[in-house]
Amino acid sequence: MKLLRSSICVFVLVLVVVAASAQTGIKTGAEQTEKYLPLLKGKRVAIVANQTSVIGKTLVVDSLKSLKINIVKIFGPEHGFRGTASAGAVVADSVDAKTGIREISLYGKKNKPSKADLADVDLVIFDIQDVGARFYTYINLLAKVMESCAENSKELLILDRPNPNGFSVDGPILDMKLKSGIGMFPIPITHGMTIGELAQMYNGEGWLANREKCKIKVIRVANYSHDMEYVLPIAPSPNLNSQQSILLYPSLCLFEGTIISQGRGTHFPFTVLGNPDLKGKYEFSFTPVSIKGMSETPLHQNKVCYGIDLRKYDTVELRKTGQINLSWIIDMYQAYPFKEKFFDYKQSNQMGNFDKLAGVTALKELIIAGKSEKEIRNSWKPELAEFKILRKKYLLYK
Repeated sequence: MKLLRSSICVFVLVLVVVAASAQTGIKTGAEQTEKYLPLLKGKRVAIVANQTSVIGKTLVVDSLKSLKINIVKIFGPEHGFRGTASAGAVVADSVDAKTGIREISLYGKKNKPSKADLADVDLVIFDIQDVGARFYTYINLLAKVMESCAENSKELLILDRPNPNGFSVDGPILDMKLKSGIGMFPIPITHGMTIGELAQMYNGEGWLANREKCKIKVIRVANYSHDMEYVLPIAPSPNLNSQQSILLYPSLCLFEGTIISQGRGTHFPFTVLGNPDLKGKYEFSFTPVSIKGMSETPLHQNKVCYGIDLRKYDTVELRKTGQINLSWIIDMYQAYPFKEKFFDYKQSNQMGNFDKLAGVTALKELIIAGKSEKEIRNSWKPELAEFKILRKKYLLYK
């Protein structure tokens, strides 16, 4: 009877996977259960996951538990395992209400599993959807988990997922003097790599702490190449709640280090830009308010912001050029009346320092100096060309 129930579960799981694949042609690593279930049998498994870690519409944790895989703990990232915590909010350890599995937060008191956390673990799974931007924190979490696995002789199984911005390799290479929680490695703003490819690069380039090497196995995405369009089925975080926001994020997140709102405190974040002081400069307006689970204390809360509406911006241009858009930040800097405040991220109460987001000090300096987009791009062109050559060594997809 137990064997029959297990077989039925596998059959249902396969049906869900087939249905999802029929729509996209792409099969994520998680969906290819036949390639990794044998690796999990008889092992005590920990999983680094969030709300994007799904097979069809079911969380990987729930699916694996139904298949009698022994999941002993869940490691939750920023926003938590269920993805409901606001950006930047400390997430506490807890017990997952649905599964009863202990959840350990890696976004709060610690940013990597401890030796004690891994003592009763044989294998760790990493399955989180990334969006392809250096300052999106999940790729830093990947490195920290790899370090812990290496230090404690644990294998890491990566269930790879497509990069929705995989068509773009652009921006300045991070100056390691500006290394921070929003940029840990010498890569550009958009790296054009998947989690699995980045893991190979971290190992290959000796970027982990003490040049540790993590034993990894990547379950590759099937039927995928970097230039393919991939619409995320689940929002990767509360403020990236649409495909438009995900595609605009690499360009608009730079505004986090400025006095300009990117729409946090609206239901369409990262698709609009504005500031109260731009009244008369732009016709479009919006008013940020406190929204629980998204932005509870947004910049310019309850104030009318004037600026740019990008909700209907044709992202085909981004895909065609493979470049982040600099014209918006150049134009808004030129339009802003109090230029000495524009990059004052402390005053703006934003998520990051502009130089750390950009990865270099030169970008801010060139914008202030009134340089053209072409001149700014030329400033990072040589190093970007070198990165593109390095990147090729670690690609799993065309």
